[in-house]
Amino acid sequence: MRHLNTAQLRETARALRAGDRVLLSGAVYTARDAAHKRICALLEQGAALPFPLEGACIYYAGPTPTPPGRVIGSCGPTTSGRMDPFAPLLMKHGLRGMIGKGERNAAVAGAMREYGTVYFCAIGGAGALAAECVTANEEIAFFDLGCESVKRLELRDFPLVVAMDAVGGSLFRE
Repeated sequence: MRHLNTAQLRETARALRAGDRVLLSGAVYTARDAAHKRICALLEQGAALPFPLEGACIYYAGPTPTPPGRVIGSCGPTTSGRMDPFAPLLMKHGLRGMIGKGERNAAVAGAMREYGTVYFCAIGGAGALAAECVTANEEIAFFDLGCESVKRLELRDFPLVVAMDAVGGSLFRE
């Protein structure tokens, strides 16, 4: 098991390989399809983004409401394929990590190789367990999207598997 901080993704993403197990700590941003559509529109307009993409990691999740006394509600991964139309543009602008579940399309795999991005899979159906690794939760953009708004989460030892790497390795094919 490899301990990794999201601040290291820019330097380490190309060294990770499909099948590597990682305990990820640091900042990630939640975003699902509606938020991705808005972020891409902002990029196309040359407008300010709600968070810096350079070296960033996006977690495809829409956490449930936060119960009293907790940092976050259940926050399991959503199906990543819905973000495939948007992912290459985000990688072009610096995205270096993605967390979700399920296989990605060929365009995403090609962009991952081109830009040095890694795709991690989290355990689907274990959202309550995933929430135990979140130490901070701040809603930062697109508040009207409710649970699908963009949030900045701080993770501590979030268990992941490298599902697709920046050199073409894929657990879905191997």
